[in-house]
Amino acid sequence: WAVVGGGDTACQEDLYPSSLANQVSLIVRKDYFRASKIIQNKVFKTPNIKILFEHRATGLFGEKGVEEVHLVKRMGEPDEEKYDLAIDGFFLAIGHTPSTGIFKKWITTDEYGYIITKNGKPMTNIEGVFAAGDVADSDYRQAITAAASGCKAAIEVERYLSCKSFE
Repeated sequence: WAVVGGGDTACQEDLYPSSLANQVSLIVRKDYFRASKIIQNKVFKTPNIKILFEHRATGLFGEKGVEEVHLVKRMGEPDEEKYDLAIDGFFLAIGHTPSTGIFKKWITTDEYGYIITKNGKPMTNIEGVFAAGDVADSDYRQAITAAASGCKAAIEVERYLSCKSFE
């Protein structure tokens, strides 16, 4: 397995597969982590996580799914090295910044820009405005949970519109 990133998201995403796989590679573009020290320490202490600092993933290969990642170590440097790494899974965990800046003037967000919803439902601070998916979910950030919150929002929109009269 391979995880790309050097922040908290990547380090956290790397810890779970390390409990399932013999070897997990953490591909980090820089020569250091941006993750918090606590999470860094967990990664450093996990014996089957191989940290590949100064590496970039440039492509994936596989006949029956993902089988290899094409890597470049020290890209653009005189000692640049290209090689392939065998993998069974590949995760991009390069962080997340919700694209909500355009709405901040009207819709309440937290300090990181995630839209705040009411009581676990997709309603925002403005009546008739709903939020779903990654813009309102700082914890899970997975396609399946985004789809589920989108479904909830659609149901709430339907309920909202059914109570309105349109002329």
